[in-house]
Amino acid sequence: MSNKPNSREAILDTASRLFFTQGYHATGLNQIIKDSDSPKGSLYHYFPKGKEELALTCINRTSEVVAQKLRNHIEISGSTTEAMVEFIQGMAMDAVQTSFKGIVPFSFWLAVETSCISEELRSACQSVFKDWQDVVMLRLMEEGVEERSAADKASVVISLFEGALLQTLTYRDEGPLLAAAKMIPVLLG
Repeated sequence: MSNKPNSREAILDTASRLFFTQGYHATGLNQIIKDSDSPKGSLYHYFPKGKEELALTCINRTSEVVAQKLRNHIEISGSTTEAMVEFIQGMAMDAVQTSFKGIVPFSFWLAVETSCISEELRSACQSVFKDWQDVVMLRLMEEGVEERSAADKASVVISLFEGALLQTLTYRDEGPLLAAAKMIPVLLG
């Protein structure tokens, strides 16, 4: 085991970055070990089931980070519409500040690439989208929107966000995210 107190976090940070930038299939455990500057024993100590367990941990971690950002915006905003506009605008600013390299759409590397190789990974990705949609849906229902309509709107909002983020990164321009933010009042109004 590593004498570093944060080797698990270093492994997770490195694995997340490599999965995001290279994809699941192109990222090997040896590269994760090397780039995280962690001994091989640390990786297998923290993730005894290997790459799939590591990917599941990265999926859950990413899900919680985004869900917490969504919850924070929902809690401090006057409405779901306001919260989602601010959330998406914030992601646009984050994209620019990281030179379009620090943010990757969840669907890009996780949901698409891993769903076809493992039922456990597919199920985890499904839970991510459901968790994010639930944050939005529950707030909409608190505002009086009927459950089915709230669920549909939440699904569309998350899809819009993910698609706009993908375009933002492809074009290296925050315009698609800002355009998505402008459309939120139309969708939720």
